[in-house]
Amino acid sequence: MTAKSRYDNLSSDRSQFLSEAEDATKLTLPYLIRGHEEDAKGMKQLKTPWQSVGAKGVVALASKLSLSLVPPQTSFFKLQLDESQLGEDFGPEIKSELDLSFAKIERTILDAIAASDDRVVIHQALQHLVVGGNALIFMGKTGLKLYPLNRYVIERDGNGDVIEIITKERINKDLIPSYYEIMPKKMITDQDEEEEECDVYTHVKRDNNRFVWHQEVHDKQIPGSQGKAPVDSTPWLPLRFNTVDGEAYGRGRVGQFIGDLKSLEALSQAIVEGSAAAAKVVFTVSPSSTTKPQTLAAAGNGAIVQGRPDDIGVIQVGKTADFATALQHMQTLEKRLNEAFLILSVRQSERTTAEEVRMTQMELEQQLGGLFGLLTVEFLVPYLNRKLSIFQKTGEIPRLPKGMVKPIIVAGINSLGRGQDAAALAQFLQTIAQTMGPEAIGQYINPEEVVKRLAAAQGIDVLNLVKSMEEVQQEQQQAMTEQAEMEAIRATPGLMKSPMLDPTKNPNIAAAAQAAQQQAQQQPPQQ
Repeated sequence: MTAKSRYDNLSSDRSQFLSEAEDATKLTLPYLIRGHEEDAKGMKQLKTPWQSVGAKGVVALASKLSLSLVPPQTSFFKLQLDESQLGEDFGPEIKSELDLSFAKIERTILDAIAASDDRVVIHQALQHLVVGGNALIFMGKTGLKLYPLNRYVIERDGNGDVIEIITKERINKDLIPSYYEIMPKKMITDQDEEEEECDVYTHVKRDNNRFVWHQEVHDKQIPGSQGKAPVDSTPWLPLRFNTVDGEAYGRGRVGQFIGDLKSLEALSQAIVEGSAAAAKVVFTVSPSSTTKPQTLAAAGNGAIVQGRPDDIGVIQVGKTADFATALQHMQTLEKRLNEAFLILSVRQSERTTAEEVRMTQMELEQQLGGLFGLLTVEFLVPYLNRKLSIFQKTGEIPRLPKGMVKPIIVAGINSLGRGQDAAALAQFLQTIAQTMGPEAIGQYINPEEVVKRLAAAQGIDVLNLVKSMEEVQQEQQQAMTEQAEMEAIRATPGLMKSPMLDPTKNPNIAAAAQAAQQQAQQQPPQQ
């Protein structure tokens, strides 16, 4: 079966979800999902919603999710060894050194993400998730590519695992070098010659523990389009917002509150049209009046016309009470939608405390806690595994032992990557100082290990920055020696005023001090 025929067969299962996504995007961001393929060419006039609450909610929620999943300038993951596969000779010192090495690798990956447009594509994908509940990301060599719901179909097994993906996209024929080699001239119609673009299908199938894919055009496989990747580092990332057992596609946040959005849309339209009608000013003239309507209509501001004021009246629309009821209900709907899309208010002033911001972040994580878990499994882990695989192939990071190193995702705003380790370590040291006294830290805590762990938590390279324990001990020994020499000098009467203490006059001051120390030791103690 060709990719096109398979795509057409799976499109029937997608139609319900695509229709719901189209209804959701009409009330929020009309350009996001334009329905079926024939309506997505940009020729169809987009309808502007009567309200902006839906668009505001989608953008706000997508921004908060993006900040939580891939926060800028902050590590949202850490590499960790699988201790179950470590030997007994693997000591804690080696673990500390590996943590520092892992921190360097993490920083390399984070710098690469910051230099790319990954966050832009991820934010767009999150908007699709909020509205339509589905999005497909392809991790290519040059960056990420987003496929909206109307451009791909998917099939999952009973466990929800992906077994097949087919994408459809319009590509210029000149970008397919072997196009005219694939298509015999006798099969090319006049319509094909006039069109500059053609439909290209990408068929992705699961084969045991890997994904294999190829591309087709006009039911012919494109040479050189084949690809494969392990399941745990696949470049194809199908995302869902909410999952329902037995369904291959997800459901968005907008669909959960589509009733309130439709009600707000209808009331907003009624208020706008009613306000326009109420704002219309219409004058009436008595039929028996000497004032002619034409004269009154043509009169300018401040003009003088003949007539009786009693014969002229103004029609007023008495709908004030109805407008007030509609506005009150609109405010109720808007409040519910703001809570649904987590449009939380934080005072932007100089007196805004960190505690207020923290409470706001906690509310976000509590209400969407399950979503973080889903996006961690379906997006962050495969995304990072793919990054690690690409960087190891290009030599930007060293090759890691297969099966022994794995990325640990820390989802949520309040606990991001290794920053959580730094906070926990600081709290641990503070607890020891409070319960056992400050001297207990020096007695029970290894300072070198504390420095290494703090450096790893902050992603700092300690090479030539932090002293080793040998260097610290040597400096301490040297300081003790110098202190003993000065004590001996002070204990010798008349030596403090000697020119021998002047380093400029006597470079051998250390030898003189040692001799004075020996002399002081030979003198009997005073009774």
